[in-house]
Amino acid sequence: MGIEKLKNFITGEAEEEVKEKDGDDRFYTTSKEEVAQQTSLSGNKVMLLEPRAYSESQQIADYLKNRTQVIVNMKRVTPDQAKRIIDFLSGTIYAIGGHLEKLGGGIFLATPNNIAIEGTYSDDTKTEKVRSTSKKTEDNDNDDDFF
Repeated sequence: MGIEKLKNFITGEAEEEVKEKDGDDRFYTTSKEEVAQQTSLSGNKVMLLEPRAYSESQQIADYLKNRTQVIVNMKRVTPDQAKRIIDFLSGTIYAIGGHLEKLGGGIFLATPNNIAIEGTYSDDTKTEKVRSTSKKTEDNDNDDDFF
């Protein structure tokens, strides 16, 4: 075992292992100018995902860690699962310094810190609920309104 360490030290393989470990730290310390330069050389990529279970949220987070923007359609999951996925993604986005924007009913844009989101849009799909005078009760905590 000692001979292997000496061999690795001489050939420089030990230095490569240290460089690989620093890869995650480099994500947080890279300046926006360096990132812009890297992305202009490699091009941008957008992933369109429709998770069917909460377990797929880690895959979405992995794309974000690899500096890929993701559009997530929550139409195929229950409202409870969608909330859990959004909570998980919110933590991931906070950790990497990215952004999360709701584009429409159940559709979200998640971007890492190398993508700038500019502009605004109006949400014309919202309609005011009119209460009827009948004694029917409405559920005020409707999960579909959030998504």
